[in-house]
Amino acid sequence: MTNSNSINNWVTTSRIETLVDGVFAIAMTLLVLSIGVPDVSSALTEAAFQQQLWDLWPKLLSYALSFWILAGFWRVNHQQFFFIKRSNTTLITINVFWLLFIAMVPFSTEIIGEFGSYFTASVIFQLNLFFAGVLYCVNWIYAVRKGLVDEDLDESSAKLITRTTMIFPVLAIVALGLSYYFFAWANLVYLANPLIKKLIQ
Repeated sequence: MTNSNSINNWVTTSRIETLVDGVFAIAMTLLVLSIGVPDVSSALTEAAFQQQLWDLWPKLLSYALSFWILAGFWRVNHQQFFFIKRSNTTLITINVFWLLFIAMVPFSTEIIGEFGSYFTASVIFQLNLFFAGVLYCVNWIYAVRKGLVDEDLDESSAKLITRTTMIFPVLAIVALGLSYYFFAWANLVYLANPLIKKLIQ
């Protein structure tokens, strides 16, 4: 006879990781579409073509930064699930909503690449990353509190991982505040993520 606990854990963590890998693969691939190609006219000259290529640098920067951010999210998600050994419906729901914002990154990247000189465009990008960061943090905290992690995980290591998961949402808030003054340049705040991790370890 099936009990309530087995029904509540009907999806294994490996299935969650497979879904995460698939969504990240698609999202990271779609990012390149945010760059586009120069508009070619019949009277295009070599100098004009080079200028159009140069004009793509804001989009290239947004693409590279977003790709780096997604790669970081993907890496730390696998670090989390190295310790998360069990799942339940709530954990699955958290991850589904997290992936909702991950899949939105190509859209917000194209917005910031095309309209990076506008505050609203930056707000869309920063909020996208903020909610992705918050749900990533919630995922770990929930797993720890519900005992879904490896029993051998010591408390100090769990707290260290919790602190590191909070870095990204905080950086998103800082970037959002700086966006009012520096617009798309505020995105460079995210490059401080690895340095901050080393400082708190």
